[in-house]
Amino acid sequence: MSEYPEETTAGRGQLRVLAVDDEPPALDELVYLLHADPRVAEVHSAGDATEALRVLRDADVDAVFLDIRMPGLDGMELARVLGRFAKPPAIVFVTAYDDRAAEAFDLGVTDYVRKPVQADRIGESLRRIQAGRVVPTHPAATARREAEEDPTIPVELAGTTRMLPRSAVRWVEAQGDYARLHTAEASHLVRVPLATLAERWADAGFVRVHRSYLVQVKLITELRLTGSGYVVIVDGRELPVSRRHTRELKDKLVRAAKQNWNRG
Repeated sequence: MSEYPEETTAGRGQLRVLAVDDEPPALDELVYLLHADPRVAEVHSAGDATEALRVLRDADVDAVFLDIRMPGLDGMELARVLGRFAKPPAIVFVTAYDDRAAEAFDLGVTDYVRKPVQADRIGESLRRIQAGRVVPTHPAATARREAEEDPTIPVELAGTTRMLPRSAVRWVEAQGDYARLHTAEASHLVRVPLATLAERWADAGFVRVHRSYLVQVKLITELRLTGSGYVVIVDGRELPVSRRHTRELKDKLVRAAKQNWNRG
């Protein structure tokens, strides 16, 4: 374990972080970038999960920047352990691979950073951590609630993993064991089955209209009967509605209309 000396943190930010990586050069670079950011007050480091748990036994940290592929207990397993803490730290995965992004999504991590690590990406992760912290001021508490209500999904964009807010998703299309998330500007393929998203996002207003489609109810502008059955219109796009989902969809549209009318 290492920590930057107390005297070097004077006048700095409030975040206390732990960097975990089994490769010393990568760990040194990550520690350097974290300490270089003015939002960070303390930087601890560990070379594996076992050492990380020893650090966390003796020190309180706000966030753990964590490699995934490590000998022994890997990063995903350690993240699950940390999630059971009474006050779990924010988790940022720092990895050379993108094949674990879906698992990261399942764990609700704050960010997913690809190696080689750049200062601006570390800065973005720290910004996300700060935005999600609970502090006793009303605006920040509101921001925290909003972050919990609008989780993010790791997606690939031009070779970089970004965190897409769920609120940006207009509809979802099944593609085998994957799902394609459609936003107003683009679409992103993620390794999550449509059925899983339908279950997790039901309370956020998403409804299954077909075995291959999940849509945000409030974005439906029209339910139309055609020669081959019902379709819904979302962003000018026709999406099919299967017979087994028609009644549920009509009920949800009626309830949504009543809620909008009552608010008006």
